[in-house]
Amino acid sequence: MANQNNNNQKNNNNNFFNNNPLLAFAIFSIIIIMIFKSFVGEGESLGTMLNTNNIAQTKQVKYSEIKKEIEEGAVQSVKLTPSSIEAISEQNGRKIRYIAQNVPTYDKDLIPLLEKKNITYEGVMGNGFFSELISMMLPILIFFGIWIFLAKKMSKGMGGGILGAGKADKLINSEKPDTKFDDVQGVEEAKDEVKEIVDFLKFPERYIELGAKIPKGLLLVGPPGTGKTLLAKAVAGEASVPFFSVSGSGFIEMFVGVGASRVRDLFAQAKKEAPSIIFIDEIDAIGKSRASGGQMGGNDEREQTLNQLLAEMDGFGTDTPVIVLAATNRPETLDAALLRAGRFDRQVLVDKPDYDGRLAILKVHSKGVKLASNVDLQIVAKQTAGLAGADLANIINEAALLAGRFNKKEIEQADLLEAIERSFVGLEKKNRKISDVEKRIVAYHESGHALMAELTKGATRVTKVSIIPRGLGALGYTLHLPDDEDRFLKQKHELMAEIDVLLGGRAAEEIFIGEISTGAGNDLDRATAILKDMVSVYGMSDVAGLMVLKRTENSFLGGGMASTDYSEKMAENIDNHIRTTLNERYAFVKKTLNEYHQAIENMAGVLLDVEVIEGNKVREIIDTYEKENNLKSRLAHGKKVSKKESEEDKTDDA
Repeated sequence: MANQNNNNQKNNNNNFFNNNPLLAFAIFSIIIIMIFKSFVGEGESLGTMLNTNNIAQTKQVKYSEIKKEIEEGAVQSVKLTPSSIEAISEQNGRKIRYIAQNVPTYDKDLIPLLEKKNITYEGVMGNGFFSELISMMLPILIFFGIWIFLAKKMSKGMGGGILGAGKADKLINSEKPDTKFDDVQGVEEAKDEVKEIVDFLKFPERYIELGAKIPKGLLLVGPPGTGKTLLAKAVAGEASVPFFSVSGSGFIEMFVGVGASRVRDLFAQAKKEAPSIIFIDEIDAIGKSRASGGQMGGNDEREQTLNQLLAEMDGFGTDTPVIVLAATNRPETLDAALLRAGRFDRQVLVDKPDYDGRLAILKVHSKGVKLASNVDLQIVAKQTAGLAGADLANIINEAALLAGRFNKKEIEQADLLEAIERSFVGLEKKNRKISDVEKRIVAYHESGHALMAELTKGATRVTKVSIIPRGLGALGYTLHLPDDEDRFLKQKHELMAEIDVLLGGRAAEEIFIGEISTGAGNDLDRATAILKDMVSVYGMSDVAGLMVLKRTENSFLGGGMASTDYSEKMAENIDNHIRTTLNERYAFVKKTLNEYHQAIENMAGVLLDVEVIEGNKVREIIDTYEKENNLKSRLAHGKKVSKKESEEDKTDDA
């Protein structure tokens, strides 16, 4: 225990001096001066050595000149050392110091002469080689200390400092992860793809003896938050090998050549610890295509770094069990040389999870939190379609924060559903004051959306309707969350149903308020975009037939630049088709809302009273209205539609 305390004390002292370099240098300087003082002796104080403000002039003269001044009585005091003499004289009220070196020690008449002239004198021992050496070295030490201090400051931002700018030690996170495949859920296909990498790292001799060549690089591709980094750690954890992780942006610096040096350093460390894994996150930061533009001459820092990375990957032999994993969500921007055989020739898609994957992820992240007995994670998994693993983890955390805010002992289902709404729509703005007029407009607007969503075949059913402001600018919202299996394709009638639902808000304003507002701007934009894609991308109209008129390049995640190449006549036909279709659908929506006029009034009235209603309440209001007026039910969800009604719906959709 005593040894441990001594070690802790020693580490604390080291940390103190490392964190306070100026104080450490000051202590060091004081020690040097004290040593100097011990050599010089008691006859000369530090003030005498350093304080020369009262001396007007200092002259280096010969010994004979000083002796002549002494004989003439012009000297006030003398200081003697084994190798020099210093005389202080005063002329015209100004003090002048005369210094003579190499004084002859055989001059026996000097001391009697000083006593005869009543001149004060003193002898100083040690003002020789050591004194001169320290007086000469002290300024150098001071400047060197300042330079070291500035170098350390600069090194914090450069990952190695002025002298070691290329070092990657501080940029590399080296560890032996304990993450296993069981900790990674929702990406079962991706796990199957990387299992042979684990086997190679565990038993490399099996493959080397057979002459097999394991892939040197494996590229993990997928949207943000899907678990690419976690999967890479799991590979290292399953294989029990060192894991060297670094961000792609960490290689790039303002100094040309620094990135390449850091790449060399990274691979050198990995080879020493082989078998091992190198993981480069966001590799597109250094691996962008060199053909897509760069600095003139192609000799910029990023290109040199990329060239060094390519060279290092080529340098791996079959007997070097080092695997390079990289992650990106922009694979289309990577240089072709990175993706060729022998480098990152294998790409693994780490996609957003399906229903089963979301449920497994929710179970993993809910292990450390207290869930109430009524919590059903299956409902949460159904209502979070399209979310990545990181989003699901955030929902669990948000629900825990909500429960803690209200001093609950457990997380309830309501907390999880509120966290889902926050993820999709944003935070509630209960303190945002809106006028009664605006509140009424929003109530009818959202009622129009909700009614069309429930009456239109192919639309997503309503989960909640609210007139409480949320997010950055939404004064109200109608939440549509799928409650069945995941959907990856949409049919034509489903796209048309989405357009009808979007137009329902504006139509309700026109019918029930008598005047339209700016609240439908985003709805009209989305409806127009859907129709444009139906014409120019999906071939769902007679305007262009099967021609694709809009191509999106570099669109792995829906980004990239869209290019269009068609005539002005075709553009005019597309515009006419979109305008005509929107007018037809708008007329149909207005007709439907007029038929359910009282149902809209009832729904808007409830919203104005309670501000939020659930999807079941919306369906109850519509069902009650239909029964009171002896109407056939047109609810598109939860009831079978007859063949005749189905044909009528198809006619309406046309």
